[in-house]
Amino acid sequence: MKMKKSIFIVGLMVSLAGVAQVKTEVTAFRQAGPFAVTAPFATDTVDVQGKKFDDKSLLGSLALSSPATKVFKGEILPSLDDSKSVGLLSFYVNNADYLKGKIEVKGPKNYKLFIDGTEASPDLKLAPEHHTFTIRYLAEPKDTDSIHVTIDAPKAIAYTLDAKHPYMVHDLTDGKRVRGVSLSADGQLVAVSYQITERGGNNRWEYEVRDVKTSRLITRPSCNPRWMSQSIAWLEEEKEGTHRVLYKVEPLTGQRTRFAYDVPEGSYTVSPTEDYLIITAEEEGPKEDKDVFEVLEMDDRQPGWRNRNYLKKFDVATGITQRITFSPQNTRLLDITQDGRRLLIGTSYSRLAKRPTEVGDCYILDLQTMKADTLFIGEGFLGDGSFSPDGSQVVFVGTPEAFNRIGCQLPADVTPSMTENELFLFDLASKQVTPLTKDFDPSLDGSPDWSWADGMIYFRAECRDYVYLYQLNPKTGKIQQLPAEGDDVYRFDMAAHAPVIGYLSYKTLEPASAYVATINPKKPMFNVQSSIFNGKEALGDAEVGTCEDWNFKNSKGDTVYGRLYLPKDFDASKQYPMIVYYYGGCSPVSRYFESPYAPQYWNSLGYVAYILEPSGATGFGQEWASRHVNTAGRGPAEDIIEGTKQICREHPFINPQKIGCMGASYGGFMTQYLQTQTDIFAAAVSHAGITNHTSYWGEGYWGYNYSEVSMANSYPWSHRQLYVDQSPLFNADKIHTPLLLLHGNADTNVPLIESLQMFTALKLLGREVALVEVAGENHHILEYGKKEKWLATQMAWFAKWLKDDPTWWDALYPKKHL
Repeated sequence: MKMKKSIFIVGLMVSLAGVAQVKTEVTAFRQAGPFAVTAPFATDTVDVQGKKFDDKSLLGSLALSSPATKVFKGEILPSLDDSKSVGLLSFYVNNADYLKGKIEVKGPKNYKLFIDGTEASPDLKLAPEHHTFTIRYLAEPKDTDSIHVTIDAPKAIAYTLDAKHPYMVHDLTDGKRVRGVSLSADGQLVAVSYQITERGGNNRWEYEVRDVKTSRLITRPSCNPRWMSQSIAWLEEEKEGTHRVLYKVEPLTGQRTRFAYDVPEGSYTVSPTEDYLIITAEEEGPKEDKDVFEVLEMDDRQPGWRNRNYLKKFDVATGITQRITFSPQNTRLLDITQDGRRLLIGTSYSRLAKRPTEVGDCYILDLQTMKADTLFIGEGFLGDGSFSPDGSQVVFVGTPEAFNRIGCQLPADVTPSMTENELFLFDLASKQVTPLTKDFDPSLDGSPDWSWADGMIYFRAECRDYVYLYQLNPKTGKIQQLPAEGDDVYRFDMAAHAPVIGYLSYKTLEPASAYVATINPKKPMFNVQSSIFNGKEALGDAEVGTCEDWNFKNSKGDTVYGRLYLPKDFDASKQYPMIVYYYGGCSPVSRYFESPYAPQYWNSLGYVAYILEPSGATGFGQEWASRHVNTAGRGPAEDIIEGTKQICREHPFINPQKIGCMGASYGGFMTQYLQTQTDIFAAAVSHAGITNHTSYWGEGYWGYNYSEVSMANSYPWSHRQLYVDQSPLFNADKIHTPLLLLHGNADTNVPLIESLQMFTALKLLGREVALVEVAGENHHILEYGKKEKWLATQMAWFAKWLKDDPTWWDALYPKKHL
């Protein structure tokens, strides 16, 4: 009995020690006020509800946003001698781990506690974040109320009065971001659009028009300006009753004149001559019984697939609308010649018996004669096209397989990636095609712009994990990189009649900035005229760590590129858990700063981050990209495993026992597949990952389309090794890593059933697995509140397994006794 009693006492002491709290006294505050307040003038002793005036209501007189002007370190609340007063005392807490404890405020008779702008109770349950604690108090004249604030928590709290803080999740989701840039026809004015997101998800857009040379603000339009191609003006759209009206706005005077009245519904393109519009209209396809219906082909599952687009011409002067295309196929406008006479038109339709399963025709339509010249019929692997300035040539975007593989570097028995993009020059007189980027390793990203001003072709391209701006001379074939600012140029616009370019660009550790530059035929060929918006402004008081390139040679002798992100307060004498991240789809993990998979945020929570670009990614040349095809993960997985092992060997500050990995879509598949190949990971997160290649192939809106890329000419009945043996589901018994499966339950790309299959398998196998569904969200989690919890879920899972701290996870998903 004595022995049992001793064991009980020791156990109790251990238990108490486990919950012991550390008291932190807050002795310094940011101070706003005190400000004098008075009771209102009263004509009666009660209000309309029969209630007497309560002095405590004066607490609400002072906004929480009132700026602090001094530091307070006393023990007696600041007050005024001759008046009631209100004031604010505030401080910050930057917690890298979930904070559970209590805050106690003693002294003030009338006060309220706020955390991050919301009235709070003494019980603290705070996710990792830059938190603002504010005490709003009401003081009497010559008040002598004391102020004592203490925080009880499992460890000492390092509060601060400095607004500078580690980059946290709301620095990722909130704030002002530049989203668009466009230029007037003469290149003298620039329009910039901004998205402003407030804490809680309120979202608004703002627009500016500035002088390019001086950056002087000209005006703030109510909508995004749509520049005209000749006039120095933009168009604004309004509804007048049932009529759709376009107004022409002069930037310098603000004068508005009606440009077009009763414009038909549909998207519109203004002709270069500004005398007509091309309207892309839609007509409904045949209907089915809504309860029992036939599905014609795979894409028929998509809402609106049976509807078809066609083109109409709207004459601005007369208001006459004429239909100019008629077909059961989807028709789209690709471009208009500079003289406004000819249209480049493309159609698209299914061809399921042969890859690619979608092909198209291309025509040039003369608007004066309404006669069409056929460029090609049934061509696949092609995207956008645009006319040369003189209208004698067309530049097309396509994959290396376009035009009978004329732009392909690879042997005939090697299938290139359908996500690798090239440029092709089509001569209208001879109908000869010339590949322009065949020997150019970067992969085109987006549509090119064939400048009317200097005759050059401008485009963005993935160059390894960077995205750069390039200029191509169509006469010589010479391509040169433009010395644009930043590491990831993600949007650009050319002035219609001047060699001026506006662009948005991210730096590796900085949000996007907006620039305008002049392109000169002589050196220096690229002069940045102005920085319209500096991305550092979007960072605010947030501070980020560092990033360094870290590349290695794999066992095949290839260089695998990557980046290593380190926390701002990095200490090489410590050991850190690490998160490994890799591409989804086929594009490399670019230096896009605002990705929800944000290594700079992971750094702030105490992780180092390793981003690598395994084989199969675009931007490294056609051969490297082709390794994505018909491998079903084999090859890229080996690169990830080898890179992770080697980076640990070379960096003793990485704890090799505490490595997590995460990926989304194809990256989610890769996360699951990796756990069937290695045991080096202590935790894994798969968002919208493919579990079973055979089921995904027939599921979702694009399962079979994506399989054209990744499993080209391979099918479940012909290549069991790819579809079955390489599927994580059929190797689930090899998975021992704690695995979190995240999925939007409205995902039409990778349906929820993919995660459900793996969840079922691992549950039956008795493995550590969790499934979290995000209601109503598709492949990307976009709704603000859901995105907040989705991001928290990822980091709470890693905290549980890489930091041995389940507090955050248990707060998000409390244990159920079922």
